[in-house]
Amino acid sequence: MTGNTLIGLTPLLPLLGFIILILAGRRLPEGVASLIGCGTILVSFLFSILLFNSIRTSGQEEFQYFNWISVDTFKVPFSLIADPLTSLMMLVITGVGFLIHVYSIGYMHGDEGYNRFFAYLNLFVFFMLLLVMGSNYLILFIGWEGVGLSSYLLIGFWYKNTDYNNAAKKAFVMNRIGDLGLIIGMFLIFIHYGTLQIAEVNATALQNSTTGIHPNLTWITLCLFIGAIGKSAQIPLHTWLPDAMAGPTPVSALIHAATMVTAGIYLIARNNILFSLSPFISEVVMTIGVASSLMAALIALKQNDIKKVLAYSTISQLGLMFVAVGNHSYSAGLFHMMTHAFFKALLFLGAGSVIHALHGEQDIRNMGGLRKLLPITSLTFLLGALAISGLPPFSGFFSKDEILMNLFTTNKLIWVLASISSMLTAFYMFRLVFLTFWGKLRKPVDHIHESPLTITMPLILLAALATFGGFLNFPQVFGGQQKLHEFLLPVFTESSKILPLNELSHSEELMTMGIAILLAIGAIGLAYNYFISKIDVNKLLAVPRGFVQNVLSQKFYVDQIYEAVVTQPLQKISGFLYRVIDVRWIDGIVNDYGFIVRESSSKFRFIQSGLITQYILSMIIGIIGVLIASKFFSA
Repeated sequence: MTGNTLIGLTPLLPLLGFIILILAGRRLPEGVASLIGCGTILVSFLFSILLFNSIRTSGQEEFQYFNWISVDTFKVPFSLIADPLTSLMMLVITGVGFLIHVYSIGYMHGDEGYNRFFAYLNLFVFFMLLLVMGSNYLILFIGWEGVGLSSYLLIGFWYKNTDYNNAAKKAFVMNRIGDLGLIIGMFLIFIHYGTLQIAEVNATALQNSTTGIHPNLTWITLCLFIGAIGKSAQIPLHTWLPDAMAGPTPVSALIHAATMVTAGIYLIARNNILFSLSPFISEVVMTIGVASSLMAALIALKQNDIKKVLAYSTISQLGLMFVAVGNHSYSAGLFHMMTHAFFKALLFLGAGSVIHALHGEQDIRNMGGLRKLLPITSLTFLLGALAISGLPPFSGFFSKDEILMNLFTTNKLIWVLASISSMLTAFYMFRLVFLTFWGKLRKPVDHIHESPLTITMPLILLAALATFGGFLNFPQVFGGQQKLHEFLLPVFTESSKILPLNELSHSEELMTMGIAILLAIGAIGLAYNYFISKIDVNKLLAVPRGFVQNVLSQKFYVDQIYEAVVTQPLQKISGFLYRVIDVRWIDGIVNDYGFIVRESSSKFRFIQSGLITQYILSMIIGIIGVLIASKFFSA
């Protein structure tokens, strides 16, 4: 099977699965629905592997379905491409997506919307593949909006709960704000470059770079970054992500850990030449990224919902990825995106296993002592926590180290702030581990047992990836070849020539590694001291909150500020417009016309008496009137 054929079939399989599942509805048994849902993603994953091997030799493949838009010189083919960047994204989307589909078999068993859930998952994977495979901005935008729609459907999956519906609407609206930036950016790209083909835009921008940085390029990259902020939940459009935890746990793992939220990272990486030619916007990207990373890490310290902790952790880790791509360390950012998909999906699914075992309990203050009751879940969760904390030899260590190492050579302040964020990550993650799995169970729960194989098997496989995935880009200081970096190099060759990164000496690299490891170990030790070693956890959790704790537990009051500054004023303005403009003016005018017609009709209806003599008299009078009028006007 050729590479072109593989490109054409890979995204169509999840779409086919969605169509079958949504049309069949509840008529299909759970087993058949899960077979279709998981089988289509598995085959797409196998095709992605074959395509990956093809790209390693050919460099890039393209498949064109048809000519979509052709108006004068404006031509947009409906075509998909697969280069090293796309191939990496496809492997993550379909590989991790397949494991989450398998996990959903056990987690969603017995749910009345079981078949609909798998249909929505397949639809999401289809749009995500379309997003990363699109050869032009319009196809990318279809995928971009499609994953927004799919996330709305999945977050509000249990639609009978009003709070879940509100969370879905919040995610949808906040993403639309970012999407507006992306739309404006696309218009500016077409106006400035005359095309929407991504490769042509990057090539033209590179050719024009000899004449200096054009102001339009700054605006274009700023608009693209606004789109990335919305989808990847960075300041100030970050508040939708924690609320999106209302969806089933597999949704949290698929959308808010492994795939959708990384779309912003992909967008910047795909437009790496444009951002490399816009140093000011790159600084903005890096600043927003480190601010988001620190803010989210601080908030995670005081969250008690097991999924909310992981949600803020996701925002924090995405911030580090933005720091990397803002620093033009595109390969490092994508490396961390890949390892993050492994360990964060593992952590979310582990949290789901805990929630499943505790019959819906999500407050870590009511947990504890689950290490012996849920051995597989606790061990795999621990491996995920070690990976995200950045301890060797786990995957997170290698990807974080590459980001911090590159920062050390370019911006010491951002390096310090990113290191602090990484240290906080280790602390709040092991706070979560110790309160959930260690000590004693603080709230009695009946029939606690390990989750079924359909839940634990994906945990084991993801734990293996979280443990060993970092060896795909093993550092040269330890004799590694950085295979992932070499694989992605063709995508970033030109941008690396624009702003080449300074390389650290081996001693400096070992020093940055050592500092990161010591900070992580120190944070874990501090968490152990607080929550295991010396203090009664029940007393610790009962300590009254001070000002700082209140600020952190209330998430810096950002939601309250938005409520006061944006939501309530808009509601008041909308209420005024409804009462005055809509009801009084628009409805008043319509009602007045209706009143006039009704009243005039009630008067004129008496003319229709039904008497033939009156009708004949009226005709005679009318004829006489016409004759007189014609005589008068002719004279």
